[in-house]
Amino acid sequence: MGIHALRLIFARSLLPDPLSGDPEDYPYVSLMVAAKNEEAVVRSLVQDLCNLDYPTSRYDFWIIDDASTDRTALLLDRLAQEYQQLNVIHRLPNSSGGKSGALNQVLPLTQGDIIAVFDADAHVPSNLLRQVVPMFQRSQLGAVQVRKAIANASTNLWTRGQEAEMALDSFIQQRRIALGGIGELRGNGQFVRRSALERCGGWNEETITDDLDLTLRLHLDQWDIDLLLHPAVGEEGVTRAMGLWHQRNRWAEGGYQRYLDYWRLIVRNRLGTRKTVDLFLFWLTQYALPTAAVPDFVMAIVRGSSPMLLPVTSLTVTLSMLGMFVGMRRTRIADQEGRRKRVPLSVLMTLIHTLFGAFYMLHWMPVIASTTARMSIRPKRLKWVKTVHQGSNEVWLDVLPDEG
Repeated sequence: MGIHALRLIFARSLLPDPLSGDPEDYPYVSLMVAAKNEEAVVRSLVQDLCNLDYPTSRYDFWIIDDASTDRTALLLDRLAQEYQQLNVIHRLPNSSGGKSGALNQVLPLTQGDIIAVFDADAHVPSNLLRQVVPMFQRSQLGAVQVRKAIANASTNLWTRGQEAEMALDSFIQQRRIALGGIGELRGNGQFVRRSALERCGGWNEETITDDLDLTLRLHLDQWDIDLLLHPAVGEEGVTRAMGLWHQRNRWAEGGYQRYLDYWRLIVRNRLGTRKTVDLFLFWLTQYALPTAAVPDFVMAIVRGSSPMLLPVTSLTVTLSMLGMFVGMRRTRIADQEGRRKRVPLSVLMTLIHTLFGAFYMLHWMPVIASTTARMSIRPKRLKWVKTVHQGSNEVWLDVLPDEG
């Protein structure tokens, strides 16, 4: 694990070639968003995606209203009259499959060679497509994940911690990909080659983390996944402890479930040796070690000795802190006057933020340990607790009349 950590630190990735040629020959892209009770944020998203710096004749835009019970449906219908680029589909109540079902329902209506998926709270830079699309010139590339940034990072300590977490995630992902390991999709800001998606059977409707499930199925089908660092897609960080707990439990359970669903193919080395080794080491550090560290720490206190897993735990924490520090030094997305802007951090402030981020990441210990215990005794379940997006309280007031 120490050798692998050193390889991660010194790995370097290649930059994609710029997009060139006649704009009318650019690859066709279909943008998709599944929205449920998102009246607070959906107008801003529509404005972003209907004003991209990409030929309007080369992309279409679909929002699926997944049986919202607030005024999302009415707002989307009004926005569709304002923006010709926007196509709105309303799902019936009790429609199955959740987000995956919504995306699968609309996929046959789209025209794109590349399918992009965003969350309703996404903040999308206007030049994003011009940066992502050239990466698909690699014939073996099945998908690209855009780096995620916390748009409301300055709100409180929870969002500050998530900012450090996203910096760490991008650092580790970039290095894993450079070594020929597993690149992972993160839901918001994911771009998938249509042929790869169709060959994998679309989105899995029997999972609570469609992005992590699709990640493994793409790799098992011998596709690669890359990461775009700049520009980033902004999203709202969770501002309350209970919301963070529910979100992280869903991520942990969905991430764990994919190992259980596809373990037979993994042990047969369908991924290839480099990806299989990378996935195994990632499983050790993300799931096995946090689960084992809890009883190890308790027993160390009882016995009055050092934890048995201290060497490997120290290695993991050191690598995490290095990833946070480098990631936040490289770029930081701040919310200034409603616009995304890179703001450099001093070395001292970055170090302080890194130390806090390392402390914040300890919340994964009880999350993973409790998820492991729960999944050991419970059958597979599809329980999804929606993350509430706040947005601006006034985003829809100029569109919807007061209905009392």
